[in-house]
Amino acid sequence: MAEAVVELLERAARREAPLEELRALRLAVQAVPPADLRAHLSDEHLAALFTLLSASEREQLSACVAVLERLLQALDPLYVIQNLREELRKGLFHPDDSVKILSISQVGRIVENSDAVREILNSPELLRQIINCIGGEKIAVAKEAIKSLSRIAQTQDGLEALFVSSLLSDLKNVMATNDVVRYRVYELIVEISSVSADSLNYCANSGLISDLIGELTGDDVLVRATCIEMVTSLAHTPHGRQYLAQQGIIDKISNIIIGAESDPFSGFYLPGFIKFFGNLAVVDSPQQICERYPVFVEKVFEMAESHDPTMIGVAVDTLGILGSSVEGKQVLQKARSRFQNLLNKIGHQAKNAPTELRLRCLDAVSSLLYLPPEQQTEDLLRMTESWFTSLSSQPLELFRSISTQPFPDLHCGALRVFTAIANQAWAQKLMLNSPGFVEYIVDRSVEPDKASKDAKKARAVNGSDASFLSTDPNEDIGRH
Repeated sequence: MAEAVVELLERAARREAPLEELRALRLAVQAVPPADLRAHLSDEHLAALFTLLSASEREQLSACVAVLERLLQALDPLYVIQNLREELRKGLFHPDDSVKILSISQVGRIVENSDAVREILNSPELLRQIINCIGGEKIAVAKEAIKSLSRIAQTQDGLEALFVSSLLSDLKNVMATNDVVRYRVYELIVEISSVSADSLNYCANSGLISDLIGELTGDDVLVRATCIEMVTSLAHTPHGRQYLAQQGIIDKISNIIIGAESDPFSGFYLPGFIKFFGNLAVVDSPQQICERYPVFVEKVFEMAESHDPTMIGVAVDTLGILGSSVEGKQVLQKARSRFQNLLNKIGHQAKNAPTELRLRCLDAVSSLLYLPPEQQTEDLLRMTESWFTSLSSQPLELFRSISTQPFPDLHCGALRVFTAIANQAWAQKLMLNSPGFVEYIVDRSVEPDKASKDAKKARAVNGSDASFLSTDPNEDIGRH
């Protein structure tokens, strides 16, 4: 089979219109193991294929790129950079985006090879053009460039090449292209910064993180909304959170939330700022975050109590995130009647809101009510029971009615609520005392799709260790 590939390659190189051969090659190379391809390829074969990239015929170009992609993957990265450096460089200037992406992706593969990476780092012109590709019109090319540059920055030498050389000026120059490109560079910087504290230091010393923070805390509300997403990504790592705290950036974000009260345009950026603190609470301590930044919790409650569906959705998501841990549940419980009133509103929204918000409410409720078996103390069980009863005058019937609706997403969302409470004694008792409920849960034959059947199975299994499936309603399930 490898011989057939070679024959097709040679025929394609000889023909002026080699489309048929390239079509056949495209299929043939997929059927040959990489080792066999490697053993039969010559420099002349590859050179001929790269020459064919100059064609203007779209289908020929596409087939040629697909063949090269497969063949280059079969070759050792060191061989590729030592023998095809000029072809890769030309590919970065090619008018067709698929050729650019082919070259950039090969560079990304090469830098992951410890023997070959030095060859790339010693090719500043190659790196410079990849940086310029961030400023291209097509997002696919820019994303591939960001991915490759991020891989280059995985090593100390790569960090030095990008941030302690003239390439830093190239990065800053490409940022000046327009707002969209500037945010792409910020995306790259955050991606690199997230790798390690050392990487973050290089990025901070470049001044680019300060630029990002400056835009976050500036007056442009649309820019704030974009920048907070990147800063949230930076906060996913311990060293990122430490940097943001040490630089006073978390305090600044809190102060902006406080000032949002008098800002008529706060709706543009407030959801992102609330999500930032919600993520912070998950990866850090919910109690510490909520105590240090009380405006966060207050604003979440205000948003949930509002009549703005967008704000309600973000608030409900955040409450679900906060309440996913016992510590977060205890923080919410401190609000007492205010939170219980809010739960009643969430129950109302789960029944009456537009579908997307209903789904978000169902997900939040299942997160809030779930308690792992090892954390089911009497106090916490009383708390989840009181939360459940706050959702509606007849909460079990509320979720049962949602679960019988012919909409798979809502149906499964309601079943997830049952799954969340199924291993809690108060819920088991409630379900067993509800006529026909056990029969409904165990009967998967009425489910319209696989997802619904699986959701019911998960619910049944979750409750089975507590004899939930017992048909004797008088059995003492509490002892389980």
